Amino acid sequence: MDVLRAVFFDLGGTLFSNRQIPVACMPVLAEAAVRLRIDGGVASIGLAFVEASRFINERYLSRPYYLHRDLFVDTAARLREALGRDVSEDFDTWFYEAQRAVMIREMVLREDCLETLGALRERGLRLVLVSNIDDDFLEPMLDNLGLRAHLDDWISSEAARSCKPDARIFRQALARAGCEPGEALFVGDSRIHDIQGARAVGIPAVLIAEEGGVSHLDDESFDAEPDHVIRTLPELVGIVDASR
Repeated sequence: MDVLRAVFFDLGGTLFSNRQIPVACMPVLAEAAVRLRIDGGVASIGLAFVEASRFINERYLSRPYYLHRDLFVDTAARLREALGRDVSEDFDTWFYEAQRAVMIREMVLREDCLETLGALRERGLRLVLVSNIDDDFLEPMLDNLGLRAHLDDWISSEAARSCKPDARIFRQALARAGCEPGEALFVGDSRIHDIQGARAVGIPAVLIAEEGGVSHLDDESFDAEPDHVIRTLPELVGIVDASR
């Protein structure tokens, strides 16, 4: 690797844990069961929601760009279909907006996140967030998570018109950081979106892997081996120091 100049970060599952998401979304699923007239609350639709999410995500994965609003709305429609409920499409929009509101309001950074970002900045590194997310999701999350002051730049898939693992969003991040692929590290939790995407354009990749926090898209059939595997964010500092 060349002299390290920048570290790129995924957001969900990386700077905050994916383990927060199911708990935060429980009230939304409970309300969805009521709106769909399904007895049994979350327990009655939880598995159907997981299967609908996987079904839609797999179909969107081959697209180089899409709005996540469309992905979430299509997931809601797939959920209705799986449960045999032909209710108004207003449900799909409500489901997206409810999930978005919960994610913005409830997510919290890993307790060692800001300390790690500070340590990397002290070493002269440029820190850039690269997230598969729409702008109306990312901007309020940056505010609620208090991240703006701790990052040098950020780019959404909507702004890039490219969704990881598509190469364009990674190349735009490199251009904004003013560095070559070998002068950066990409840190993420998804072997498909983050590791496979970064390595395809020559950026060394770090997988953050925690028990119960695996990306919902990860699959052993994908050949996406990271250059490093960490369990906690502070381990990044050691990787950076060892590279110098």
